[in-house]
Amino acid sequence: MGKQRWAISVLLIAGLLGLAGCNEKTATNKLDHDKEKITEPQKQPVQKPQQQPQKQVEKKPIVVNVIDPTSKSIVKTFLPEELGFTSHPDSYKHALDQWAIVLARGTEKTAGYDQRMVLDKIDANGQIIKGKPLIILDEAELVNRVMIASAMGGDVELPITITESGYKPEDIAHLNEVVVGSFTTYFNSGVVGRSKNIELSAVAIDNVIVGTGDFFSFNTMVGPSDAAHGYQPAKEIVNKKMVMGIGGGICQTSSTLFNAIDQVGVNYIEKHHHSLPVGYVPPGRDATVSYGGPDFRFQNTTGAPLLIKTIYAKGKLTVEIRTSAAYKSLIKK
Repeated sequence: MGKQRWAISVLLIAGLLGLAGCNEKTATNKLDHDKEKITEPQKQPVQKPQQQPQKQVEKKPIVVNVIDPTSKSIVKTFLPEELGFTSHPDSYKHALDQWAIVLARGTEKTAGYDQRMVLDKIDANGQIIKGKPLIILDEAELVNRVMIASAMGGDVELPITITESGYKPEDIAHLNEVVVGSFTTYFNSGVVGRSKNIELSAVAIDNVIVGTGDFFSFNTMVGPSDAAHGYQPAKEIVNKKMVMGIGGGICQTSSTLFNAIDQVGVNYIEKHHHSLPVGYVPPGRDATVSYGGPDFRFQNTTGAPLLIKTIYAKGKLTVEIRTSAAYKSLIKK
């Protein structure tokens, strides 16, 4: 009986030991499996960065800006390629030529950059009445500058030349000293309208300073010969006929001036004859004028500043050309 109990005890102990061994193995296996999960995490697939589409760089158009050098404002903007600079260069240049002409000379409704010189005058007190300088826009040079800039773009300044009157302030007090040219014409003082027109136009050019190199324009200095400026109806020559018109008679003033200034050797820019002979000057010695039409213009090429003096009297008009005694030797008659 004792041996039997001992045997049962041995079996019980052995069974317990077997159970313990199974549980240890199971735990070990579970720990190892968990360890594998920790030390070897699941790898995520690597995503390649998306390739951005390349942006096309827009080509900027070539632009040419024409600038006024005085105001610094933009006068005109050109897009040469759109206007045919590359595809039709001859047509492009021709269009520029026409544009430059209008810009310089203006139209009937708009003034251009070109401005005739308005000469200075001496008033009754010996003070200077300032005129305006000569302004010239070089049309050919402007087109040349725009053509060059049309290849790459950029700003182009207007090629403007401004010329002031060619005399010195110290000349003023001496210009009245010597007479180097003079001419007198006569008229019927009983014809009131014509006499008044001669007088008004003579006063307009009296004491005008024509500096060295200056350009004189009769129409510019006298201005409109209309009723608003005091001119009266009188006979005048129009298309080979004598007709009544406002301002008739001013051509006697311009013709008298021509015969006086012709004695000092100037360069004539514009001079016209009447369509009929006139009785106050010899044949071919007249200079007809009409505001907005024919003009009498000359340039002082004598090398000395000149002063125009007019002397209006009853039935007589005298125009004298004077200068300083220091310049008299420069005048070639």
